[in-house]
Amino acid sequence: MAEISREGLKRSVAAIIHQEIIPFLSPDLRTLLAKLPEVQLDTLEEIRLRVNAPVLLRQRNGDQYLGKEGGLTSRRERGYLCSSETMHKTVLLLCNSSLYALEEELRKGFITLPGGHRAGFVGRAVLDQGALKTLKQISSVNIRVARPVTGIAQKIMRHLVLGNSLRNTLIISPPRGGKTTLLRDIVAALSDGFTGFLPIDVGLVDERSEIAGCREGIVQMPVGHRTDVLDGCPKAEGMMIMVRSMAPQVIATDEIGRKEDADAIQEVINAGIKLLATVHGESKEDILRRPVIREIVEEKVFERYVILSRKKGPGTVENIYDRNWETVLPKGGVTDA
Repeated sequence: MAEISREGLKRSVAAIIHQEIIPFLSPDLRTLLAKLPEVQLDTLEEIRLRVNAPVLLRQRNGDQYLGKEGGLTSRRERGYLCSSETMHKTVLLLCNSSLYALEEELRKGFITLPGGHRAGFVGRAVLDQGALKTLKQISSVNIRVARPVTGIAQKIMRHLVLGNSLRNTLIISPPRGGKTTLLRDIVAALSDGFTGFLPIDVGLVDERSEIAGCREGIVQMPVGHRTDVLDGCPKAEGMMIMVRSMAPQVIATDEIGRKEDADAIQEVINAGIKLLATVHGESKEDILRRPVIREIVEEKVFERYVILSRKKGPGTVENIYDRNWETVLPKGGVTDA
Protein backbone atom coordinates (compact mmCIF):
# COMPACT_ATOMS: atom_id res chain seq x y z
CA MET A 1 0.00 0.00 0.00
CA ALA A 2 1.33 3.42 -0.90
CA GLU A 3 2.23 5.63 2.04
CA ILE A 4 1.33 9.31 2.10
CA SER A 5 4.45 11.42 2.62
CA ARG A 6 4.55 13.64 5.69
CA GLU A 7 5.88 16.43 3.51
CA GLY A 8 2.72 16.16 1.43
CA LEU A 9 0.60 16.67 4.52
CA LYS A 10 2.40 19.95 5.29
CA ARG A 11 1.25 21.63 2.07
CA SER A 12 -1.41 24.29 2.39
CA VAL A 13 -4.86 23.52 1.04
CA ALA A 14 -4.32 26.28 -1.52
CA ALA A 15 -1.17 24.58 -2.80
CA ILE A 16 -2.98 21.25 -2.97
CA ILE A 17 -5.82 22.80 -5.00
CA HIS A 18 -3.36 24.43 -7.42
CA GLN A 19 -1.48 21.16 -7.95
CA GLU A 20 -4.20 18.51 -7.81
CA ILE A 21 -7.52 20.11 -8.81
CA ILE A 22 -7.06 23.21 -10.99
CA PRO A 23 -5.22 21.26 -13.76
CA PHE A 24 -8.43 19.21 -14.26
CA LEU A 25 -10.55 22.31 -14.96
CA SER A 26 -11.14 24.02 -18.29
CA PRO A 27 -8.69 26.86 -19.11
CA ASP A 28 -11.20 29.63 -18.35
CA LEU A 29 -11.88 28.25 -14.87
CA ARG A 30 -8.17 27.73 -14.25
CA THR A 31 -7.49 31.38 -15.01
CA LEU A 32 -10.20 32.67 -12.68
CA LEU A 33 -9.41 30.32 -9.78
CA ALA A 34 -5.70 31.12 -10.04
CA LYS A 35 -6.57 34.75 -9.21
CA LEU A 36 -8.08 33.82 -5.83
CA PRO A 37 -5.88 34.64 -2.84
CA GLU A 38 -4.50 31.71 -0.86
CA VAL A 39 -6.64 32.49 2.19
CA GLN A 40 -9.82 31.96 0.13
CA LEU A 41 -8.59 28.70 -1.39
CA ASP A 42 -7.58 27.42 2.05
CA THR A 43 -11.24 27.41 3.16
CA LEU A 44 -12.59 25.90 -0.07
CA GLU A 45 -14.59 22.68 0.38
CA GLU A 46 -16.38 22.19 -2.95
CA ILE A 47 -16.43 23.54 -6.52
CA ARG A 48 -19.91 23.16 -8.04
CA LEU A 49 -20.39 23.45 -11.79
CA ARG A 50 -23.82 23.52 -13.42
CA VAL A 51 -24.38 24.22 -17.12
CA ASN A 52 -25.70 27.78 -17.65
CA ALA A 53 -25.44 28.57 -13.92
CA PRO A 54 -22.80 30.56 -12.02
CA VAL A 55 -19.87 28.59 -10.62
CA LEU A 56 -20.48 28.07 -6.89
CA LEU A 57 -17.64 27.76 -4.39
CA ARG A 58 -18.62 26.19 -1.09
CA GLN A 59 -16.35 27.42 1.66
CA ARG A 60 -16.12 26.61 5.33
CA ASN A 61 -17.90 29.85 6.25
CA GLY A 62 -20.54 29.84 3.52
CA ASP A 63 -21.21 29.72 -0.21
CA GLN A 64 -20.05 32.30 -2.76
CA TYR A 65 -19.88 32.54 -6.53
CA LEU A 66 -16.77 32.77 -8.67
CA GLY A 67 -16.74 36.30 -10.09
CA LYS A 68 -16.72 37.03 -13.81
CA GLU A 69 -13.37 38.81 -13.50
CA GLY A 70 -12.05 36.61 -10.70
CA GLY A 71 -12.56 36.98 -6.98
CA LEU A 72 -15.69 35.97 -5.07
CA THR A 73 -19.15 37.46 -5.00
CA SER A 74 -22.35 36.77 -3.08
CA ARG A 75 -24.47 38.06 -5.96
CA ARG A 76 -25.58 35.43 -8.45
CA GLU A 77 -25.79 37.85 -11.40
CA ARG A 78 -22.11 38.69 -10.96
CA GLY A 79 -21.02 35.06 -10.98
CA TYR A 80 -19.17 33.44 -13.87
CA LEU A 81 -21.54 31.24 -15.90
CA CYS A 82 -20.46 27.69 -16.63
CA SER A 83 -21.11 27.23 -20.35
CA SER A 84 -21.66 23.92 -22.11
CA GLU A 85 -18.15 24.26 -23.57
CA THR A 86 -16.62 24.84 -20.10
CA MET A 87 -18.43 21.78 -18.76
CA HIS A 88 -17.41 19.62 -21.74
CA LYS A 89 -13.73 20.56 -21.47
CA THR A 90 -13.71 20.01 -17.71
CA VAL A 91 -15.36 16.60 -17.96
CA LEU A 92 -12.85 15.50 -20.61
CA LEU A 93 -9.95 16.60 -18.41
CA LEU A 94 -11.40 14.86 -15.36
CA CYS A 95 -11.79 11.68 -17.41
CA ASN A 96 -8.36 11.91 -19.08
CA SER A 97 -10.16 12.54 -22.41
CA SER A 98 -11.70 9.05 -22.34
CA LEU A 99 -15.28 8.79 -21.12
CA TYR A 100 -15.43 5.23 -22.43
CA ALA A 101 -12.43 4.09 -20.35
CA LEU A 102 -14.07 5.46 -17.20
CA GLU A 103 -17.56 4.13 -17.88
CA GLU A 104 -17.63 2.15 -14.62
CA GLU A 105 -16.65 5.16 -12.55
CA LEU A 106 -19.31 7.27 -14.23
CA ARG A 107 -21.84 4.54 -13.48
CA LYS A 108 -21.01 5.02 -9.80
CA GLY A 109 -21.42 8.76 -10.27
CA PHE A 110 -17.94 9.91 -9.30
CA ILE A 111 -14.24 9.80 -10.13
CA THR A 112 -11.40 9.95 -7.61
CA LEU A 113 -8.64 12.39 -8.52
CA PRO A 114 -4.99 12.31 -7.46
CA GLY A 115 -4.78 13.31 -3.80
CA GLY A 116 -8.14 11.68 -2.99
CA HIS A 117 -10.32 14.54 -4.25
CA ARG A 118 -13.66 13.47 -5.68
CA ALA A 119 -15.55 14.68 -8.74
CA GLY A 120 -19.24 13.75 -8.67
CA PHE A 121 -21.33 13.78 -11.86
CA VAL A 122 -24.99 13.87 -12.85
CA GLY A 123 -26.47 14.06 -16.32
CA ARG A 124 -28.49 11.84 -18.62
CA ALA A 125 -28.68 8.25 -17.41
CA VAL A 126 -27.96 5.46 -19.91
CA LEU A 127 -29.90 2.33 -18.96
CA ASP A 128 -29.28 -1.31 -19.87
CA GLN A 129 -32.26 -3.59 -19.13
CA GLY A 130 -33.47 -1.15 -16.52
CA ALA A 131 -30.10 -0.83 -14.75
CA LEU A 132 -27.85 2.22 -14.87
CA LYS A 133 -25.02 1.60 -17.34
CA THR A 134 -23.32 4.98 -17.34
CA LEU A 135 -23.94 8.74 -17.60
CA LYS A 136 -23.65 11.03 -20.59
CA GLN A 137 -24.48 14.67 -21.36
CA ILE A 138 -23.04 15.65 -17.98
CA SER A 139 -24.91 18.70 -16.67
CA SER A 140 -23.46 19.10 -13.14
CA VAL A 141 -20.11 18.39 -11.52
CA ASN A 142 -19.26 18.68 -7.84
CA ILE A 143 -15.55 18.59 -6.98
CA ARG A 144 -15.00 17.95 -3.29
CA VAL A 145 -11.65 19.01 -1.85
CA ALA A 146 -10.04 16.23 0.18
CA ARG A 147 -8.29 17.57 3.25
CA PRO A 148 -5.52 15.34 4.59
CA VAL A 149 -6.18 16.32 8.22
CA THR A 150 -4.22 14.29 10.77
CA GLY A 151 -4.04 14.24 14.54
CA ILE A 152 -7.68 15.17 15.18
CA ALA A 153 -8.36 11.83 16.89
CA GLN A 154 -5.53 12.31 19.38
CA LYS A 155 -7.69 13.95 22.05
CA ILE A 156 -10.27 11.17 22.15
CA MET A 157 -8.31 7.96 21.50
CA ARG A 158 -7.87 7.15 25.19
CA HIS A 159 -11.66 7.09 25.52
CA LEU A 160 -12.01 4.61 22.64
CA VAL A 161 -9.43 1.95 23.52
CA LEU A 162 -9.03 -0.61 26.27
CA GLY A 163 -5.51 -1.95 26.63
CA ASN A 164 -4.26 -2.51 23.09
CA SER A 165 -7.71 -2.98 21.58
CA LEU A 166 -10.39 -0.69 20.20
CA ARG A 167 -13.81 -0.64 21.81
CA ASN A 168 -16.59 -1.08 19.22
CA THR A 169 -17.22 2.55 18.23
CA LEU A 170 -19.95 4.36 16.27
CA ILE A 171 -19.40 7.95 15.12
CA ILE A 172 -22.67 9.92 14.80
CA SER A 173 -22.52 13.06 12.70
CA PRO A 174 -24.71 15.33 10.56
CA PRO A 175 -23.78 15.78 6.89
CA ARG A 176 -20.44 17.62 6.52
CA GLY A 177 -19.86 17.15 10.23
CA GLY A 178 -16.42 15.57 9.85
CA LYS A 179 -17.31 11.93 10.48
CA THR A 180 -15.27 10.53 7.57
CA THR A 181 -12.26 12.67 8.48
CA LEU A 182 -12.40 11.50 12.10
CA LEU A 183 -12.92 7.87 11.03
CA ARG A 184 -9.85 8.08 8.77
CA ASP A 185 -7.71 9.56 11.54
CA ILE A 186 -8.79 6.91 14.07
CA VAL A 187 -7.91 4.21 11.53
CA ALA A 188 -4.47 5.79 11.02
CA ALA A 189 -3.90 6.03 14.79
CA LEU A 190 -4.77 2.36 15.31
CA SER A 191 -2.70 1.27 12.32
CA ASP A 192 0.40 3.35 13.10
CA GLY A 193 0.09 3.19 16.89
CA PHE A 194 0.55 6.01 19.39
CA THR A 195 1.98 6.50 22.87
CA GLY A 196 0.93 3.51 24.96
CA PHE A 197 -0.73 1.72 22.03
CA LEU A 198 1.01 -0.68 19.65
CA PRO A 199 0.03 -0.75 15.94
CA ILE A 200 -2.72 -3.22 15.00
CA ASP A 201 -4.15 -4.54 11.71
CA VAL A 202 -7.16 -2.67 10.32
CA GLY A 203 -9.43 -3.75 7.48
CA LEU A 204 -10.99 -0.70 5.84
CA VAL A 205 -14.10 -1.25 3.71
CA ASP A 206 -14.31 1.92 1.62
CA GLU A 207 -17.48 1.49 -0.43
CA ARG A 208 -17.56 5.02 -1.83
CA SER A 209 -13.78 5.60 -2.04
CA GLU A 210 -14.07 8.49 0.41
CA ILE A 211 -11.97 7.28 3.33
CA ALA A 212 -8.74 6.15 1.68
CA GLY A 213 -9.44 7.93 -1.62
CA CYS A 214 -8.00 5.16 -3.80
CA ARG A 215 -7.12 6.02 -7.39
CA GLU A 216 -6.09 3.14 -9.66
CA GLY A 217 -5.58 0.99 -6.57
CA ILE A 218 -3.27 3.46 -4.84
CA VAL A 219 -4.30 4.94 -1.49
CA GLN A 220 -4.29 8.75 -1.65
CA MET A 221 -5.14 9.59 1.98
CA PRO A 222 -3.24 8.75 5.21
CA VAL A 223 -4.83 5.62 6.72
CA GLY A 224 -1.79 4.02 8.39
CA HIS A 225 0.82 1.44 7.40
CA ARG A 226 -1.08 -1.61 8.75
CA THR A 227 -4.38 -0.85 7.03
CA ASP A 228 -5.73 -3.05 4.22
CA VAL A 229 -8.20 -1.21 1.98
CA LEU A 230 -11.09 -2.85 0.12
CA ASP A 231 -12.18 -0.13 -2.28
CA GLY A 232 -15.54 0.26 -4.01
CA CYS A 233 -17.13 -2.81 -2.42
CA PRO A 234 -20.58 -2.75 -0.76
CA LYS A 235 -20.16 -2.57 3.03
CA ALA A 236 -21.89 -5.80 3.99
CA GLU A 237 -20.07 -7.92 1.42
CA GLY A 238 -16.82 -6.10 2.10
CA MET A 239 -16.95 -6.78 5.83
CA MET A 240 -17.40 -10.48 5.15
CA ILE A 241 -14.45 -10.49 2.74
CA MET A 242 -12.29 -8.87 5.41
CA VAL A 243 -13.37 -11.44 8.02
CA ARG A 244 -12.59 -14.35 5.70
CA SER A 245 -9.42 -13.15 4.02
CA MET A 246 -7.46 -10.58 6.04
CA ALA A 247 -7.94 -11.48 9.74
CA PRO A 248 -7.97 -7.84 10.90
CA GLN A 249 -8.20 -6.82 14.53
CA VAL A 250 -10.51 -3.95 13.54
CA ILE A 251 -12.90 -3.50 10.63
CA ALA A 252 -13.77 0.10 9.74
CA THR A 253 -16.47 1.35 7.40
CA ASP A 254 -18.56 4.44 6.71
CA GLU A 255 -22.30 5.18 6.84
CA ILE A 256 -24.00 2.00 8.00
CA GLY A 257 -27.78 1.74 7.95
CA ARG A 258 -29.08 -1.12 5.79
CA LYS A 259 -30.38 -4.46 6.99
CA GLU A 260 -27.50 -6.29 5.32
CA ASP A 261 -25.06 -3.99 7.17
CA ALA A 262 -26.57 -5.07 10.51
CA ASP A 263 -26.25 -8.76 9.57
CA ALA A 264 -22.60 -8.29 8.58
CA ILE A 265 -21.87 -6.36 11.78
CA GLN A 266 -23.15 -9.30 13.81
CA GLU A 267 -20.80 -11.62 11.92
CA VAL A 268 -17.88 -9.28 12.58
CA ILE A 269 -18.64 -9.19 16.30
CA ASN A 270 -19.10 -12.99 16.43
CA ALA A 271 -15.66 -13.38 14.83
CA GLY A 272 -14.10 -11.44 17.71
CA ILE A 273 -13.18 -8.47 15.50
CA LYS A 274 -13.69 -4.92 16.72
CA LEU A 275 -15.80 -2.51 14.69
CA LEU A 276 -15.44 1.18 13.84
CA ALA A 277 -18.28 2.75 11.85
CA THR A 278 -20.19 5.96 11.19
CA VAL A 279 -23.83 6.90 10.74
CA HIS A 280 -25.66 10.07 9.73
CA GLY A 281 -27.46 11.71 12.62
CA GLU A 282 -27.64 14.62 15.02
CA SER A 283 -28.19 12.71 18.27
CA LYS A 284 -29.16 9.42 19.91
CA GLU A 285 -32.83 10.24 19.35
CA ASP A 286 -32.19 10.91 15.68
CA ILE A 287 -30.51 7.58 14.91
CA LEU A 288 -33.06 5.60 16.93
CA ARG A 289 -35.74 6.64 14.45
CA ARG A 290 -34.19 4.19 11.97
CA PRO A 291 -35.22 0.57 12.73
CA VAL A 292 -31.92 -1.03 11.67
CA ILE A 293 -29.77 1.33 13.76
CA ARG A 294 -32.19 1.09 16.69
CA GLU A 295 -31.84 -2.70 16.68
CA ILE A 296 -28.02 -2.45 16.75
CA VAL A 297 -28.13 0.10 19.59
CA GLU A 298 -30.59 -1.97 21.64
CA GLU A 299 -28.32 -5.00 21.32
CA LYS A 300 -25.51 -2.87 22.77
CA VAL A 301 -23.12 -3.80 19.99
CA PHE A 302 -21.24 -0.52 20.32
CA GLU A 303 -19.28 0.33 23.44
CA ARG A 304 -18.65 3.93 22.46
CA TYR A 305 -20.76 6.54 20.69
CA VAL A 306 -19.00 9.70 19.48
CA ILE A 307 -21.36 12.62 18.72
CA LEU A 308 -20.05 15.23 16.28
CA SER A 309 -21.32 18.63 15.19
CA ARG A 310 -20.08 21.64 13.19
CA LYS A 311 -20.44 23.99 16.17
CA LYS A 312 -16.74 24.87 16.21
CA GLY A 313 -16.09 23.63 12.70
CA PRO A 314 -16.35 20.10 11.23
CA GLY A 315 -15.35 17.39 13.69
CA THR A 316 -16.45 19.15 16.88
CA VAL A 317 -16.84 16.40 19.52
CA GLU A 318 -20.03 17.13 21.44
CA ASN A 319 -19.83 14.08 23.69
CA ILE A 320 -18.74 10.45 23.97
CA TYR A 321 -21.08 7.87 25.52
CA ASP A 322 -20.70 4.24 26.61
CA ARG A 323 -23.04 1.40 25.57
CA ASN A 324 -25.55 2.51 28.25
CA TRP A 325 -25.43 6.11 26.98
CA GLU A 326 -23.59 7.38 30.03
CA THR A 327 -21.03 10.07 29.23
CA VAL A 328 -17.39 9.00 29.48
CA LEU A 329 -15.89 12.46 29.08
CA PRO A 330 -14.47 14.22 32.15
CA LYS A 331 -16.03 17.48 33.26
CA GLY A 332 -14.90 20.12 30.81
CA GLY A 333 -15.17 17.83 27.78
CA VAL A 334 -12.40 16.72 25.43
CA THR A 335 -8.87 17.41 26.62
CA ASP A 336 -5.44 16.56 25.30
CA ALA A 337 -4.50 12.91 25.71
